[in-house]
Amino acid sequence: MARLVAVVGGGSSGLACIKCCLDEGLQPVCFESSDDLGGLWRFKENPEADRASIYHSVIINTSKEMMCFSDFPIPAHFPNYMHNSLIMDYFRMYADHFQLTKHIRFNTKVLQVKQRSDFSQSGQWDIETENKEGKKEKHIFDAVMICIGHHCQPNLPLHDFPGIDTFKGQFFHSRDYKTPEQWRDKKVVVIGIGNSGGDIAVELSKVTKQLCLSTRRGAWILNRVSDGGFPRDVFNTRVLKFQRQTLPFGFICNAAERRLNHRFDHSLYNLKPKHRLFSQHPTVNDELPNRILSGTVQVKPNVRRFQGSSVEFDDGSVVEDVDLVVFATGYRFSFPFLASQVLSVSDNKASLYKYVFPHELQRHTLAIIGLVQPLGAIMPISEMQARWATRVFKGCIKLPSEATMMKDIQSKTEAMTKRYVSSQRHTIQVDYISYMDEIAEQVGVRPSVLRLLLTDPRMGLNVLLGPCTPYQYRLQGPGKWAGAHQAILTQWERVTQPMQTRPCPAAEPHRSFLWPLMVSAAVVVLSALFVFFVTHTGNTC
Repeated sequence: MARLVAVVGGGSSGLACIKCCLDEGLQPVCFESSDDLGGLWRFKENPEADRASIYHSVIINTSKEMMCFSDFPIPAHFPNYMHNSLIMDYFRMYADHFQLTKHIRFNTKVLQVKQRSDFSQSGQWDIETENKEGKKEKHIFDAVMICIGHHCQPNLPLHDFPGIDTFKGQFFHSRDYKTPEQWRDKKVVVIGIGNSGGDIAVELSKVTKQLCLSTRRGAWILNRVSDGGFPRDVFNTRVLKFQRQTLPFGFICNAAERRLNHRFDHSLYNLKPKHRLFSQHPTVNDELPNRILSGTVQVKPNVRRFQGSSVEFDDGSVVEDVDLVVFATGYRFSFPFLASQVLSVSDNKASLYKYVFPHELQRHTLAIIGLVQPLGAIMPISEMQARWATRVFKGCIKLPSEATMMKDIQSKTEAMTKRYVSSQRHTIQVDYISYMDEIAEQVGVRPSVLRLLLTDPRMGLNVLLGPCTPYQYRLQGPGKWAGAHQAILTQWERVTQPMQTRPCPAAEPHRSFLWPLMVSAAVVVLSALFVFFVTHTGNTC
């Protein structure tokens, strides 16, 4: 009889978990508290308690080839950066293609997940649920996958803002923002310059009388459009990973910061932070510099105090008659249905082996999926975590000792503390390729670049020098997909197709992508020479 697996949450991570369970011959039952799939990416006019919520105009900041599930490419005609409605369309296509929806119980909230009395032998869990009519049920499961994400509970630190109780205008968290129309000709302050804060500030600035964007630390601003007009993240290659791992951190930051300042001088725009580019989760925003240049967004320091309808900033400047304050101050995560002895969360920190498995459990039948903040797309990472977890549940993969897991957890914590600015936001950061490779190694699906170069040079070069798309993790091992080879060879065609919307009167564009591969190869050689020089001379940057 197939092992029964509970999947908590029907968003992108939950869908991946259902699919991976089916691939491994497990029997999934997904509990989704709302009436539809999609999780974070499903827009609703009225935010629901304890659920992620987005604004109407949200466009994802990872491109389609880098964010798709590894055995289901996003249609070629879809734009590279998709509106939330198109992401939902893709999720529905995925669910329909693999017949996932029939495994989801909608309008069913999980109240409690606890170990059974014989957990040390059975590894089983008691789960209590409640449907929309208030009917409660109890279930027994062999394993549990929790996929509720980390955008459900808004962080609203009002205690850090003296006088907020006297403020005469309206204020809310960014999760409650939907559209800009009602704020036309009003004065607005947006606090926080993460991705949501930047997007909301830009959108509101097109209708407001005055828009101030308040930031404590400043930020490095990346744009979606990169060299040659290609999506920025398609240049996230294994070569770039090698470069970042071998060259000094300061050298890499200097080079990248120079490129960003070449686009616009962050000091001139009052955005330059004290921290280095790779010491904070980046802000992606193509329009913000233009809005600052046109005067419709004014960058301000941290808010010192509120007084009536005025807002005073740390530099002593005051904006009077403010109508709205939007707190784009991030989120907290927790698992209220789990006992603290199973998994405790404090200051957005949870002790998880490779961000997936609680290390103290006697039987490893609980997995937390998607609880990472990647420098890249979350969907392929959640899928890879699910592939690993389901094979652990089956007994195909054995986790190491608790001491070994704790050593790994501590090592990651120390590395994160050393690299990142201290913040509740920087507790679950991962680098996309490094983390994907790390989990793929556990599953046995990490691509062997050397073997590919020897046996299939064309594919080997694409894997080494091209974008690290999720298809690479379907070339070999458990879950190997016959279509992975072709998906990799045609990925650039899917990047360019949605932009070819009219016949160009000029000569037919040359669609060879040899030049980025050649540049990447040059970077490898230069990086290797630099490492050789440093190693043999003792000089460092």
